[in-house]
Amino acid sequence: MKLQLGVVMDPIGSINYKKDSTLAMLLAAGERDYSLFFMEQADLFVADGRAMASMTPLQVFADPQRWYEKGDPVVRPLGELDAVLMRKDPPFDMDYIYSTYILELAEAEGSLIVNRPQSLRDCNEKLFITRFPQCIPPTLVSCQKAQIRDFLAQHRDIILKPLDSMGGTSIFRVQQDDPNINVIIETLTANGRRMIMAQRYIPEIKAGDKRILLIDGDPVPYTLARIPTKGETRANLATGGEGVAMEITARERWICEQIAPTLRDKGLLFVGIDVIGDYLTEINVTSPTCIRELDKAYHINIGATLMEAIEATLQGR
Repeated sequence: MKLQLGVVMDPIGSINYKKDSTLAMLLAAGERDYSLFFMEQADLFVADGRAMASMTPLQVFADPQRWYEKGDPVVRPLGELDAVLMRKDPPFDMDYIYSTYILELAEAEGSLIVNRPQSLRDCNEKLFITRFPQCIPPTLVSCQKAQIRDFLAQHRDIILKPLDSMGGTSIFRVQQDDPNINVIIETLTANGRRMIMAQRYIPEIKAGDKRILLIDGDPVPYTLARIPTKGETRANLATGGEGVAMEITARERWICEQIAPTLRDKGLLFVGIDVIGDYLTEINVTSPTCIRELDKAYHINIGATLMEAIEATLQGR
C-alpha cells in the first residue's frame, strides 16, 4: 500500500542520527515506498475552516552524513494525507495544544493522526498512570504542603516531580530528615499554586528505569533499562543514564495488558511506558523514544511494526 505520510517534528537537520526514533519511523516508511511530507509546528494553519500546512516532500536515507533531502514546499490540506505522525518534542505548551486542534480538523477529514490529538491533550504523561492504580506505586497528586509532608511521613523516602517536565527535569528524591523539604515543596508547587506528583521511592531504580514501547497496545518484547550513574537518582538518558537492552518480564507484560484496552480506545497507537521494579511510573504519549537502541540491540525494526499498525488501522476503518 503506497501511502502519503506526514510528520510534524522539530527541524530534521538538528536530530541525533543514531538515536532519533522519528527518523527510524521515517526510514521504515521510506522502505515501504510511502510519500513523505515534513512539517514543523509553525507550518500548520487553518484557513476557511480547513486544516492546512506548508509541507515539504521528504526523502530519508540510512546515512549518518546525509539522512534527508527536502523538496520544494507545497501548501495542502492536511486531510489529504493518509496519516500524520505528531512527533513534536515537548514542551507541552499552548502552541502544542493549538497544533492538536489543527490536527483534529485533519482527523475529521479522514487523516489518521498518530497519536490521536484529543488523547495527546487528555493524557498527561504523569497523571495518566493514575487510571491504573493496580499498576503504580503509592502516589499522591497535590499542591498542598501538609498533604505532601504527610505522604513523606508515611513513606519516609519519596520522589517529587512536576506534572509537565521531561528528561528528568526538576525531579527530587526527598527523605524524612531532609532539611530542604519545605523549600523543595514550595518551589515545585509555586507556593501551593501548582500540583505536583509524589511517589514512594522505588529502590529498584538502581537496576534501571525501563522503557517499554507499545504499538496499538502490544508491547515490543524488549525493553531499554536506563540505569542511573553512581550517586544519581534519575535514570534518564538525558541525565547520563546508561541504556541496557533486555527482554521484558512477566510483570511488565501484565502491566501492558492492564493498560492496553485504554490505549487502543484512546487511539494511542505508539506509546512508551516507564517501569521501575514492579511499578508503572509514566505513560509517554507525545514523542516516545528508544526505538534505535532496541533495533540495534536485537536486530529488529520497530518502525516497520508501527507502519504495519498504521496500515491495519487505515484498512480497518
